Amino acid sequence: MSGISIIPLGGVREDGKNMYLVEVNDKIFILDCGLIFPPDEMLGVDIMIPDFTYVIEHKDKVAGVFLSHGHADAIGALPYLLKEVNVPVFGTELTIELAKINCKKRGVKNFKDFYVIDDSNEIDFDDAVVKFFSTTHTVPESLGIAVQTEEGSIVYTGDFKFDLTVGDGYKTSFNRIGEIASSGVIALLSDSQHADSYFENTSEEKLEQAILKEVDKASGRVVLATVDSNILRIQQVLNVARATNRHVFLSGDQIEEIIDVAIRLNKLTIPSKNLIQPNDNLKNFADDEIIILETGEYGEILTNLQAMSKGSHKNIKIQKGDLVLITSSPSVGLETVMADTEDEIYRAGGHALQVLSAYKSSGHASPKDLEVLIGLFNPDYVVPVSGEYRLLHAHGKIAQSLGYDDDHIFLLEKGDVLKYEKGKLRLASSVPSENVLVDGSGVGDIGNIVLRDRRILSEDGIFVIVLTISRSQGKILSQPEIISRGFVFMKESTDLLNASKELVREEVEKALADPKNFDWADLKGKIREVVAKYLYKETNRRPMVLPVIMESSHRRGKRNFKKENQKNNSNQKNHSNQKNNAKKNNKPNSKNKHNKNHKQKQDAKS
Repeated sequence: MSGISIIPLGGVREDGKNMYLVEVNDKIFILDCGLIFPPDEMLGVDIMIPDFTYVIEHKDKVAGVFLSHGHADAIGALPYLLKEVNVPVFGTELTIELAKINCKKRGVKNFKDFYVIDDSNEIDFDDAVVKFFSTTHTVPESLGIAVQTEEGSIVYTGDFKFDLTVGDGYKTSFNRIGEIASSGVIALLSDSQHADSYFENTSEEKLEQAILKEVDKASGRVVLATVDSNILRIQQVLNVARATNRHVFLSGDQIEEIIDVAIRLNKLTIPSKNLIQPNDNLKNFADDEIIILETGEYGEILTNLQAMSKGSHKNIKIQKGDLVLITSSPSVGLETVMADTEDEIYRAGGHALQVLSAYKSSGHASPKDLEVLIGLFNPDYVVPVSGEYRLLHAHGKIAQSLGYDDDHIFLLEKGDVLKYEKGKLRLASSVPSENVLVDGSGVGDIGNIVLRDRRILSEDGIFVIVLTISRSQGKILSQPEIISRGFVFMKESTDLLNASKELVREEVEKALADPKNFDWADLKGKIREVVAKYLYKETNRRPMVLPVIMESSHRRGKRNFKKENQKNNSNQKNHSNQKNNAKKNNKPNSKNKHNKNHKQKQDAKS
């Protein structure tokens, strides 16, 4: 009998960061390794990735990483994992190429242990066999993954939907699903991103026609924004450009490399010669002949659109009459950024449209799709994943409507450990699963305290108090100086600053009066407390108060002017002797000019 565990390290109760461990005896199978973009209030944080602690502690048990598709929510954190654990990575040809681009972008350039598979492959790991089935998503060669054991399979769908209008490379392999289901499915981990939708997905065929309609009626330039790995959307843009006699100009750090890879692998077709133009040629075409394809990871798209609207983008500026079509849905935490972006576009004279919202389309399973999926696999247990709690809950309700009892539906938290024993799945324990924050090149070195400080600085500013003391003399050597940024205008706040200085003086003098009990930390803490309390009372604001107290180590003694004068006279006599000796020896003296001037000064004093 196999010992089977399911552990989500991300992807549950959040929008992205998919990473699920399936543990079978002494083997760990990692399903996806994605990132998530932080909410607006996490100042300075670029991305969030899963906590790899459990994987690192059990790295000798890891059989490999199995990737469902090439979007950031599935492959974005892979470079950070590979820096910690050297394990093989499996995925379809395009997914592996996109993973390589992502690894190179994030500083992992020499990893070679990639393996290309397709939905016909089965990989035997003794106690488990990993199988695959093709799914429909907005990037070709998306896969679902099944870890098959003697007890049955753990099935993970990745991001998927059902759409019979899509072309080759996007079709769902229903036959393969039937084969996997026939051997029995213990648990189904499936996409919940669209589980609360009140409408069925518009097909990709109809969505392309909708984009064509919007572009065709536009009289000016069209800026179309999409995730750079959304190959399906890029193909639709190229098709629309040809149909409307427009040329495509690419914007984005990686888009040219991604398009080159997709063309090389026959996953993308350029409908006509010279359809894609270099940005230098933008000025050579009329506005109604232009489509600008703005790409990047999701947060980058919005940042770039704002830069275009404000005129700070390196190549492109939104101008009056531009139509901006945003063809990606905002991830959780970025809705405010999306609204701000649309505002900036309108201020610049453009018009913005969220295409997926307007035409009710998504790359994720609708409630009807989830019903069909559960019916196809007929799992013993339903484990909704990839979505916030409300979406997991909606997914669970769908399972209930199909006859599943509550104890056969698990709405997990990150780090929960589900164990399958004696034919039953139960919640057994938990493992570390904190969000790991990435800020520039720093990984995991930012915590809640740092974020709190950043928030305070951004909202209420900083109030720095600088002074120098001498404990040996028991006094303040330099009176308090105040430096304030982002709090008050100093020239208009003299009374406030003077009162703050007086409070500081009082606290310092108290501390110096009791040298035996003097404590640096205690003094700084008291200054911070009394000043912060006063500032809040006067302004109703809480700046960050930073006392900077320096101690003078210089000990001043009494100066002996008599000895100093004797020393000066001796020096003058030596200079005079040097001059006389130089004359006697008839040798040039490089200091003659200096000595002459020195003598003139002495004579003048006489």
